[in-house]
Amino acid sequence: MTEPHLRSVISERRQLINLAYRLLGSLAEAEDAVQETYARWYALSERQRQDVAAPGAWLTTVAGRICLDLLGSARARRERYVGEWIPEPVPDRSEWLGGPAPADPADRVTLDESISMAFLVVLDSMTPAERVAFVLHDVFRYSFAEVADIVGRTPAACRQLASCARRRIATSQHPPSTQRAEVVRDFKRAWETRDIEALIGLLDPRATATADSGGLAPAFRRPITGGEQIARAWIEIAARAPEVTLLERTVNGQPGLVAQLADTIVSVYAFDIADGRITRIWAIRNPEKLRPWKAN
Repeated sequence: MTEPHLRSVISERRQLINLAYRLLGSLAEAEDAVQETYARWYALSERQRQDVAAPGAWLTTVAGRICLDLLGSARARRERYVGEWIPEPVPDRSEWLGGPAPADPADRVTLDESISMAFLVVLDSMTPAERVAFVLHDVFRYSFAEVADIVGRTPAACRQLASCARRRIATSQHPPSTQRAEVVRDFKRAWETRDIEALIGLLDPRATATADSGGLAPAFRRPITGGEQIARAWIEIAARAPEVTLLERTVNGQPGLVAQLADTIVSVYAFDIADGRITRIWAIRNPEKLRPWKAN
């Protein structure tokens, strides 16, 4: 391959990582999917590669199909997962690995509204075809003809899939980040001082808290429902681990918290907020999902 051609292929890596993460909800699986995509590219003969008019489109098509296959088998994998499954959280670039962003910009995930935990959780409730059609068209702006080539359905069918997905997404709108940061900061302060009344006031009465440990760390196995019940659970967590330090961090592009024990991040907390109150808390405790995080 000519040098410019080779560079253009390599430069697609960041786009592929961003696409695969939004499709799979797991940075580790996204990296594996992208690696497999490039393995298939380099498995082509030199003539076959040179015959590809648009290498970026070829790579996206292959990555999309790999992700679609992985999503199709995700249900069986989730059935073997211990406890609840939550998408893998990613930090802000400046907080990645507790310091500078990755040396290779291609390993970064672009943080925007399409990566918030609430958004990813809604995506996870979709069928694989809905998720792929919606993300490719609405987030990455691929035409329905291009989406159809990846999903293996007609453009009209892909349009319908994206429309169904769009209706689900419409229910997960967010207040401005400044308002979210204030609520999360107040929650942190109330948690640190074990002020249960303040916690109850910050939580929607119908709030839900979900923890993901994968059986690899202590955590409540089933979601907790109700603001008062969550507040009491969080007071108990504080009492059991008084040596833990809470830090305000950006979690999937939104204000969140991390729990630091000595030099290790042991939990990442993402929040959904409506009308000034917390409606959802996602507590990620699985150490395998916390590998991009490091205490400052």
